[in-house]
Amino acid sequence: MNLANLLNNYEEAVAMILFGIGFSNLLLQKNLIKKIIGLNIMDTATYLFLALKGYVSGRKAPIVVDGGQSVEAYINPIPSGLVLTGIVVSVSVTALMLSLTIRLYRRYHTLDLDEITTRLKKEGR
Repeated sequence: MNLANLLNNYEEAVAMILFGIGFSNLLLQKNLIKKIIGLNIMDTATYLFLALKGYVSGRKAPIVVDGGQSVEAYINPIPSGLVLTGIVVSVSVTALMLSLTIRLYRRYHTLDLDEITTRLKKEGR
């Protein structure tokens, strides 16, 4: 990869690095809270990437005030809508994961996934 291309597209590189950090955190951590944090970092990286792809320099938000203008004067509103929808879904999923984590902690008194799995096997489930 050319260094000039990387410097021109540093926002996308940051989004990919964030996604990698979240993904590795999701895979390597044993603590359930840290896994949830990793998933949220991955979500944020995806929203950042979508927002970057939807933005076009020199264009404005697609709100028509003075009558019809050409389509080239506005940005595409679909990536923004996808980002907003994704944020709502990720907040809901995070709330559900945290509530399940609280239930697991109350039952097993640990957040270590390996320990929970071992106790489940001992219980015969």
